[in-house]
Amino acid sequence: MNEAVRTERRGHVLVVTLDRPKVNAIDRETSHRLGEAFVLLRDDPALRVGIVTAAGERIFSAGWDLKAAAADSDSGKWWDQDYGPGAFAGLTELWDLNKPVIAAINGLALGGGLELAIACDLLIAADHVEFALPELPIGILPDSGGLQRVPRRLPYNIAMEMLLLGRRMGAEEARHFGMINAVVPKAELMPTALAWADKIASGAPLTIQAVKESLRVTEGVGVREAFRIIRGGTLPAYERAIASDDAKEGVRAFAEKRPANFKGR
Repeated sequence: MNEAVRTERRGHVLVVTLDRPKVNAIDRETSHRLGEAFVLLRDDPALRVGIVTAAGERIFSAGWDLKAAAADSDSGKWWDQDYGPGAFAGLTELWDLNKPVIAAINGLALGGGLELAIACDLLIAADHVEFALPELPIGILPDSGGLQRVPRRLPYNIAMEMLLLGRRMGAEEARHFGMINAVVPKAELMPTALAWADKIASGAPLTIQAVKESLRVTEGVGVREAFRIIRGGTLPAYERAIASDDAKEGVRAFAEKRPANFKGR
């Protein structure tokens, strides 16, 4: 795998590290490598949780590599170009990934870097981290999640400050508004992310996948419609989970007051 993207297995956890000096910008090749890493997480039954982080302490990612984009000979809209599985950064449109991903944000998350982070299910930031969407002054749109996800995670007017004014938001403010889950000292970032991942991975794998699938397909619908969808027999991960041996094992283990032995089937 390209050195710009490293993967490490830690039990049931896959750690994906973006390492592309100087600012961890993402060009098309790097986007492909990120996509391959997240597809590995999706398809390998031994993997239950992913963590995405970056090398260094200053910048998580500056987002789209604009120099590479300017030199790209392809024409037309960028989303018609091949950015690999999951589209930009490998995760922003990987709709069939039912395994949770934790963002361990170690530095500035700018533009596409914020879009990669906010595509994750849980976000932990070091206390010096800042977020920004600086696209508008250079005439481009943050349409790999900035437009779609940021206004769902922040109050509308605060999101518009980031989108229209390009202002930076510190980690504590992002936590206050609910855009991220936790702020920790930088030395505690990866230990915290790994502890969260291990806790998730200790659960029943099919149930974890069913949770993510159910939330994704019911996003934006009313409660009654969400019940109809979930009860409708059309969600593969949900159907596997409720009929699984692990579901029976979990109930038995609880009744017998012992740890469950989940096997993912």
